[in-house]
Amino acid sequence: MAVVATQLKRGQVIKVNGETGIVLGLEHRTPGKGNALIMATIRSFQSGKTKDIRFASSDKVETVQAERQKLEFSYADQTGYHFMDTATYETVTLDEALVEDYKDMLIDGLEVEVLFLEGKPVTLDPPANIEVTVTVSPPGVKGDTANAATKEATVETGLRLQVPLFINEGDRIKIDTRTGKYVSRV
Repeated sequence: MAVVATQLKRGQVIKVNGETGIVLGLEHRTPGKGNALIMATIRSFQSGKTKDIRFASSDKVETVQAERQKLEFSYADQTGYHFMDTATYETVTLDEALVEDYKDMLIDGLEVEVLFLEGKPVTLDPPANIEVTVTVSPPGVKGDTANAATKEATVETGLRLQVPLFINEGDRIKIDTRTGKYVSRV
């Protein structure tokens, strides 16, 4: 199905120059003279690279049907990362390449959204924040506040990150999944 470039939306899957990708961002530009342009930031499923593509406002863009499915993380082993479809209780196994950016943030029961293209998983989107328990957090040293008062801590998933000095072992904290950084204490 083809749509006019001005009707593109973030999250849509499109095919351009033989490559299929997801639209990450859109910017409408109107130069002083000439026609309006649409700058689309697209991440290719084939190469994994992000690139900007310019469309004239009247260009037709081919969209691809994709299915989004909510899955719950169950466990990981040498065969991959196993997720359960909460509607059918079927297990879906994703390979490490697809999960790589978020593998240190996967906790039991975490619900993620997976984009399927022609029955094959192509992207994984975790929630914006997750709550985890701090397992290792050395005591903060008083006087270490000349700069940002942080220390390194390890959470239950094995992720190591900088946290404020007042965070102790056993505390529950919120982490931003896009950056892997501390957000707040829960």
